[in-house]
Amino acid sequence: MKNIFEFKTLTEFTDYFCDERTCLEHFASVRFANGEYCPHCGHEEIYTFKGGKRYRCASCKQDFTIKTGTVFGESKLPLRKWFMAIYLLSTTSKGISSVQLAKHVGVTQKTGWFMDHRIRKAMQQNGGQLFGRVEADETFIGGLSKNMHKKKRMAAIKGTGGTGKAAVFGLKSRTGEVRAQVVKSVGAVHIHPAIKEHVAPGTTLYTDQWVAYRGLHEFKRMMVNHGMKEYVKGDCHTNGIESFWALFKRGYHGIYHQMSKKHLQRYINEFAFRLNRREESMQSIFSELIGRMSEGKNMSYRELIA
Repeated sequence: MKNIFEFKTLTEFTDYFCDERTCLEHFASVRFANGEYCPHCGHEEIYTFKGGKRYRCASCKQDFTIKTGTVFGESKLPLRKWFMAIYLLSTTSKGISSVQLAKHVGVTQKTGWFMDHRIRKAMQQNGGQLFGRVEADETFIGGLSKNMHKKKRMAAIKGTGGTGKAAVFGLKSRTGEVRAQVVKSVGAVHIHPAIKEHVAPGTTLYTDQWVAYRGLHEFKRMMVNHGMKEYVKGDCHTNGIESFWALFKRGYHGIYHQMSKKHLQRYINEFAFRLNRREESMQSIFSELIGRMSEGKNMSYRELIA
């Protein structure tokens, strides 16, 4: 079997995963990397049927396939189409719409949208705390004001710019990792818990002058005053996290055009996942996602639209 870690281009990717058997063999190697087991009871002795497509547990006697109990479990689509969708969503810097994904993969737009969100579910952000030097910033996600009704546009102008939009808070370590999440508001009551959850005490925290950052005594806070046109003060700036917002908004307006508040966190996870792995190879990113989807729980269409 050809070494999966050799592909560097889309052509090499499609050449390698040229048929369903190769995809199933690769998925089996990922799922059973630490030994075979039954997805129903966890027993480690299983039998393989002739042809290698079905298995039977030696303990509970239940039959299963390599996709049982995974994100692919109830999908009738071949793994080859799933692999192509994973590759496209994980390697395009600003994402890919369900319409375009459907055309490339060969499925309906509805199926493409469903596939997109199940892949995004596997793009959960890392746990643990950031430390050292970390930038913090907040933004609002929503439609362009020029596209709003006049009353809403005037309300946005008079307010903070977040009227009718979703509030999002983000952190970026100077070593590169981004964490971002939807919050109920950009007030201290929601910003402070988010910072304390994701940033280690004693960390140098770079922010702007927004009042919600006051009172964070566990951190060494340094501030730039954007209101006074001050964007860089020595080593103090928030350019890194602001660059992430700019990338996200280019994807929002240029690729997706609209994101419902219900699904917004998954879109944020998608962009953070790609940015946090921008230095990694295509095959490393792909293999990580395949591993996550082999361990993740399936998400039904009814759950997605509920």
